[in-house]
Amino acid sequence: MAEAESIPVSALHAGEKRGCPENKEDDTPSKKPRVESDRENGGPPNQAEEEEPEGEASDGEEDGETFADMMKHGLTEVDVGILKYVSDHKGFSGILKERYSDFVVHEINKTGKTVHLDDLSIPADVEEAPVVAQPQECDVLTDEQKQQLGELQLFKNKEDSVSIEVMEDTKEKRTLVHKAIKTQFPGLETKTEDKDGRKFIVAYHAAGKKALAEIKTTAAPRKHFWPKNRGSFCHFVLYKENKDTMDAINVLSKFLRLRPNMFSYMGTKDKRAITVQEIAVLKITAERLAHLNKCLMNLKLGNFCYKNHPLKLGELQGNHFTVVLRNISGTDEQVHQAMTSLRQTGFINYYGMQRFGTTAVPTQQVGRAILKNDWNEVVDLILKPRPGAEKEYLVRCREEWAKSQDPEAALKKLPNKRCVEGQLLRGLSMHGKKSIVTAFSLIPRNNRLMYIHSYQSVVWNTMVSRRIEAFGLKAVEGDLVLRGTTAHVLSAEEAENHSIHDIVMPLPGYDVIYPSHHVGKGYREMLSADGLDIDNMRHKVKDYSLAGAYRRIIIRPSDVSWEVIHYDDPRISLVHNDFEKLENKPAPVFNKEGKYRALRMEFSLPPSSYATMAIREVLKLDTSIKKQTQLNTTWFN
Repeated sequence: MAEAESIPVSALHAGEKRGCPENKEDDTPSKKPRVESDRENGGPPNQAEEEEPEGEASDGEEDGETFADMMKHGLTEVDVGILKYVSDHKGFSGILKERYSDFVVHEINKTGKTVHLDDLSIPADVEEAPVVAQPQECDVLTDEQKQQLGELQLFKNKEDSVSIEVMEDTKEKRTLVHKAIKTQFPGLETKTEDKDGRKFIVAYHAAGKKALAEIKTTAAPRKHFWPKNRGSFCHFVLYKENKDTMDAINVLSKFLRLRPNMFSYMGTKDKRAITVQEIAVLKITAERLAHLNKCLMNLKLGNFCYKNHPLKLGELQGNHFTVVLRNISGTDEQVHQAMTSLRQTGFINYYGMQRFGTTAVPTQQVGRAILKNDWNEVVDLILKPRPGAEKEYLVRCREEWAKSQDPEAALKKLPNKRCVEGQLLRGLSMHGKKSIVTAFSLIPRNNRLMYIHSYQSVVWNTMVSRRIEAFGLKAVEGDLVLRGTTAHVLSAEEAENHSIHDIVMPLPGYDVIYPSHHVGKGYREMLSADGLDIDNMRHKVKDYSLAGAYRRIIIRPSDVSWEVIHYDDPRISLVHNDFEKLENKPAPVFNKEGKYRALRMEFSLPPSSYATMAIREVLKLDTSIKKQTQLNTTWFN
């Protein structure tokens, strides 16, 4: 097996950082062991791409320091256990995501259909079922009663209420009167009273004059009318460019004046890419959503339909990727060997570098401190000064904390208090430095859980590298396979009837089993070296108890295809995307004699896998930003 250290010189581009800051989506910890079913590029169900929880990386030069200089302190693949390759072809160089349009993702929904944006029309509503005629609300009030109620609503009469006697004393009659008053005279409330054996409905003001000053005298139409025979959820396809899924949903929620949690989806998608996925929103019409197409940048909504259910995280079957690697150095024969190996053998299902952050303090270190219940170290790791890519205000905040240990003083250095540092400092300011667990809980739950999942991921990567080193690409006695959702240890005889594609390895937790060969013992050794007890993965804080999970060690992509294309203009898009097709724009035309060569590949992955790890196997290079930046600096200079 080839080692990660034997990396050919390449020009894999780190990619620029543009657009809105990324928000993390909610992440639910494992309550029982599970087979991982994750987002399109990895992460536990519901897990956002875990890039730098303590604040964003710098967008470029800051105080004279280049991005390459700042990334000197970042992680490499070796740091997070990514060590092995499964193929023996020779690697070659290429530039990934030189343009965000070089990375296109289409969701594969739970029925196995690849999601495309190809229809912007509004669906026709199903006709309403005939409604049995009911007495008109306005008929139950006389003209004199309406006048009295109108004057009461505008405080024009001397009385503070209006009483209406119900001559036909039935519940149905009283209900009609109550409803008629509330519908035609907003701001008035009603109650039923007995006076001398007679029934009266009394109308009165529910609030003072100031609160009712803007009430209109005409009957207000129902704002939220929704036909009973229309599904409660409008499902639509979201096409987005260079924007994180939660960023996009936050934009939609602001335009529609909704809370973001009114939207549901099956998985989050990359930021620096063109992605197409299904979204559902509660009781918003297709007309309102389609109207947003006139005013949104880099977002497009279409393929509307109404259904009776929302979407759930993890429901998708996977994602289909179209990836362009520009300026490749490999010969046609090298490309053929690499892509054939990807199709036939696959790649090691490592957690990719996005999982571990980009600063000098990796997320897994914070996760380890949480699991050890060492809360002073948690605070120190998140707030202490550090080298590397940092916003200037974060540098000032950390310096203040190191100098004064005063959360309020450090907090004043932050223009945006919503970052992890700001939320932790606010918690320390509110609850005191002796109540760190409570203070830490002010950080959104998904961000907190991200740290411990990151630690699990490093352990998994490391143990899988050991497993491949020890036994190669065959099933052996002591390996684990899944039977349903339960893990089973293979005997020597059973191993003969299984392939490497059947083998799973556990993420550490209190409710998983480990391989019975020596690699299984490695889990205990690694956790013990980190000060953790593998037999006691339950935490004093329930949120941080880890049940564990099982994950396949080798993934073989489906629908693999590729072509080497030639082009002259490095600025042109090499993929015909859904929006261009909708606009009837022509597909890119390639010149067979073009001076640049690119590899355009397509493949589908289950939702638990990182596309960058598949590309790593093709190119045979380190995908970390630190390594990419070093290589690019060499390449472009």
